[in-house]
Order: sequence, then C-alpha cells, then structure tokens
Amino acid sequence: MSKRAVILAGGKGTRLKPYTVSLPKPLVPVGDKPILEIIISQLKKHGFDHITITVNHMADIIKAFFGDGSKWNIKIDYTTETKALSTIGPLTLINDLPDNFLVMNGDVLTDMNYSAFYDYHKENGAVFTIGSFRRTDKIDYGLLHQNENGELIKFEEKPDYNFLVSMGVYMVSKNVLQYVPEDTFFGFDHLMYKLLDEKRLPKIYEYNGYWLDIGRPSDYEIAVNKVTNSEIEI
Repeated sequence: MSKRAVILAGGKGTRLKPYTVSLPKPLVPVGDKPILEIIISQLKKHGFDHITITVNHMADIIKAFFGDGSKWNIKIDYTTETKALSTIGPLTLINDLPDNFLVMNGDVLTDMNYSAFYDYHKENGAVFTIGSFRRTDKIDYGLLHQNENGELIKFEEKPDYNFLVSMGVYMVSKNVLQYVPEDTFFGFDHLMYKLLDEKRLPKIYEYNGYWLDIGRPSDYEIAVNKVTNSEIEI
C-alpha cells in the first residue's frame, strides 16, 4: 500500500545558529548524514514511497541535494513557499494529497515506528493524530505555593516537571484541510484551537522510545553524540 508523507523544511533554523549560517537546517549533519536524509531513509523503511518536502529558505540547496528521490528509490517532490506559511499552511499548496498522510518537521530525530503510527491513525478513524512524548524538565528555581492570604503553604526546591509534548510528527486526514485557509500563515497551534472549537478532537499517540528536536545547539550536540556512539538505531 502506497503511503504519503510531507516533510516541513521551509524554516530558517534561527535557533540553530551558527550551524545554519551557510546550510539549511535540514542539511545539518547528524553523524555522517544530514538529518533530513536520516528521516527520508526511515520513512522509506516504513513503506512511505512518496514524500513532498515543503521548502522556502535555501530551497535550491535542498532540492539539489535530494533531487527526485531516485537515490533512495522513492518519489520526492516539492512545494515552494513565496512567504512563510508556518507548519500547516503549506499543505494547501499540495493538490494531490491522499485521504490520510503523515506530516512531520524536518529536524526530528526519533526511532518511532512510522508504520505503527500510520496504522493507529487509520484504525481509530482520527481526523488528526499527534505523535507525543513524555518529557521531564527541571525547574531551576525554588517554587513557592501560597494561600489566599499570601502565606507560604508549600515549597519545592528545583522540582522536576513531567510534560506530554508534541513530537512534531502528525497523521492527518485530508478532510481537516477544510479548516486551513489558503495562502495564509497557519500553524499547528491554529489548527488545534480550530479543531477543539469544532469538537473534532485529535487523537494522541504517546511514544516512549527515543525522540529529540534538534532545533537548539544543545540538543543538536546531544543528537550528534547519540548517533556517533550508536546509542540510537536510525
């Protein structure tokens, strides 16, 4: 069965400077391959045979590197934004999307089973499915809890907080695009608010393997070390 994926690669990678001064973020190497090549290889392994890459910043460099996808024995094509459309807006530029398709950021390092994610979405008949990850962050301050009289009733010294966060990996049903305005900056957040207002509740797919967004230099360096030391299978 043919599977379609859309990879969002139009951002400027501002948070990842200085690595992105001369390279678009999707071509920043993690180990001996660019992060986007790692993603494409993973999607290929999970049966995705048509990938559309949405490009804007340094688009020509990305197109020159990946071409038509023949190097990976898959079909790759592109949409080119003339202005920033955020994460969901670029989908309106693609006129041949199937009923269900995967959308993901081009800077995600994970060992997620994309086939299982695809199947979960279809089996649940979801309008939108969010790949999620439980992350623990330390608060670097002592937290004060007060009562209505301004008196301390509880104190926590630099506690750990546990959050369920979006991985930047989504499964989308085509009919959700009715809520997305054309040629407009429209992000994941805008769509979530719209779906909640419409009572068309997205599903959450909690993944407990490995995930890292390499958007910041500190996380990028962690990702390079993980791959170099073969701590993650990609």
